[in-house]
Amino acid sequence: MTLEVLFTKGGLVAVAKPPGLLVIPGRTPEDQVCARDLLSAQLGQRVWVCHRIDRDTSGVVLFATDEDAHRSASMAFEQGLAKKKYLALVEGVVSAPLDLQQPLIEGRKGKMRLAFPGEAGKDSRTLVKPIETFKTATLVECEPLTGRQHQIRVHLKASGHPLLFDHQYGRKEPLPLGDFRLDRTPLHAASLVIETLGVVVEAPLPEDLGKAITALRQV
Repeated sequence: MTLEVLFTKGGLVAVAKPPGLLVIPGRTPEDQVCARDLLSAQLGQRVWVCHRIDRDTSGVVLFATDEDAHRSASMAFEQGLAKKKYLALVEGVVSAPLDLQQPLIEGRKGKMRLAFPGEAGKDSRTLVKPIETFKTATLVECEPLTGRQHQIRVHLKASGHPLLFDHQYGRKEPLPLGDFRLDRTPLHAASLVIETLGVVVEAPLPEDLGKAITALRQV
């Protein structure tokens, strides 16, 4: 597999990660193929991971080809200087922008959940903007202003608009859409901007989400 390189500058490389591919190796033998190692082999040099997205999420992932660039990028993410936007297909009609600010806390079996009153949850905020509405679904843009694990997915579920398919936080069975079947979380890391490092990168919508949108327009 050859990864599509979207951006290179100052020791930083951004790629378009396809859905179903881990960013770093997993725990089982069948989960050893990952974006980091594929890019390292593709470039013929070691690469460092600057951030991660979920296995089924497609889109922009940033790597570094030297330690200084890795340090700078990692600090940018930690300091909230990395601006990320995602596209997502969600249940129901989202007719107006949403500002979701529920604190999150670690739940059971690797899942996150909303913190109950009195619990020390981590402040979390996601801005959601409708892009295109369908009969029973909406294409939305999500901008996480904090970087909590599964933040977008949990916030969308709490808002009453979970992803159309999400084995952890929503529908667990593949969703038939005409001749197309949606069988992965329809979440796409569409863009990443780190102004302090000159990073401005966008990832094109992958084929499967394009097919899902086309099918939804015909429902």
